[in-house]
Amino acid sequence: MLFTYLVFCQATAHAKPPVNVKVSIERTESPSSKEVLWVPYAFSTDDMGLTIGVGTSVSGLYQEQLTIGATVFGGEDSKGIGLGIWDYRLSFSNRLFISVIGMLGDYPLMRAYSPPNRDFTDKNAIRPGSNNSDFDQFIEAKGSSNWWDLQLDYVLPIGKAKNKPIADYQLTRGIPLNTNKTADSWNPLVNGTTIFSLRQFNRYQFYETGPESIEGTVHAIELGLLHDNTDFPINPTMGNSQYFAFSHDAAWLDSENQWSFVEFEASQYFSFGETEYARQRILALNFWTAYSTSWKVNTNEQNETQVANNPPFLEGATLGGFYRMRGYRQNRFHDKAAIYASAEYRYTLDYNPIENINWLRFLKLDWIQTVFFVEGGRVAPTYNKHVLLNDWKTDFGFSLRALTAGIVIRLDIAKSNEGTNMWAMVSHPF
Repeated sequence: MLFTYLVFCQATAHAKPPVNVKVSIERTESPSSKEVLWVPYAFSTDDMGLTIGVGTSVSGLYQEQLTIGATVFGGEDSKGIGLGIWDYRLSFSNRLFISVIGMLGDYPLMRAYSPPNRDFTDKNAIRPGSNNSDFDQFIEAKGSSNWWDLQLDYVLPIGKAKNKPIADYQLTRGIPLNTNKTADSWNPLVNGTTIFSLRQFNRYQFYETGPESIEGTVHAIELGLLHDNTDFPINPTMGNSQYFAFSHDAAWLDSENQWSFVEFEASQYFSFGETEYARQRILALNFWTAYSTSWKVNTNEQNETQVANNPPFLEGATLGGFYRMRGYRQNRFHDKAAIYASAEYRYTLDYNPIENINWLRFLKLDWIQTVFFVEGGRVAPTYNKHVLLNDWKTDFGFSLRALTAGIVIRLDIAKSNEGTNMWAMVSHPF
């Protein structure tokens, strides 16, 4: 389950800011500005069965920072196709970039930690997806998941992007040669890259569960502001980044539920240098918190309650899955508020086992990295420190990562009190 298929999955994984520093990468191993990858993949899971697909990506075509990708996959009961264009610079502006990405897919088994309807229920009932909800409190069915995003990013003319909105990096064996050896001070006017983003995202999921089927549609807008003050945004070894965003669905078109949501994320990176066996040793820390400003609970005459104006279970203050709380199922926890923290120790090996294997050079693999990580967090019905800082869910795990043609791919294994999960994905979780 690799490469382009994972790039498309990333857009719905509820983590890692959707905004990124615009970069141009030149590898000394292949000095051409254009990088082309074709990667066939196959995987078998309980949810999807045996699935076979192929992904392709082209970077540096027409514009140095531009990436175009596509994937198609299928199995006995699953099929999907995805297309994407990332960071196309518009002709009338030197600093305005557009990205368009979308995917259509049918899946034999999807899970939703969500009630099947919006009826009033006993006020003491435990809501599916809440922090104390049961592991088996979900709806499971065959269904479809379709989505597409349209995003505009404007690189502000301050900091390192004052004169040029695109950062250039020259890599040797995956390590940039032209970066600072010491961390810059935090000052957006002098250091780092600051980007304002406008994203319009659309989601449609349908669970074929008969009379209690779940059918959800989202047509929302996200306003975001990213400040990235790291040495190499694709694989940071020092520095920090912050992201603040506000999302809103006004119940446009066939979206029936109106909701609003705010979030803040911060990451910090520390470099411990090289050793005999390591090219890099990095401590990476991450913090994320979120709150749905529109979420409310209605009470009827029978003292029963109903949640209203809340983001759907796959949006908003959600934990579990590819990026946050990897020891739990995708979108396992969901509520009005959330808090999350993580620490990773990233160890980039000096040894590359396929560096001199000619028939594997098409992978353009520059380094392999081992990672140990721990995570903790919780969701809550209120943004109260006494609630949010108690009864945390935790997990820990190991990850094997690689840099292929300037793209980080990872295989994570995480363990929690609800079992062990394995995830394949593109890019670091933060």
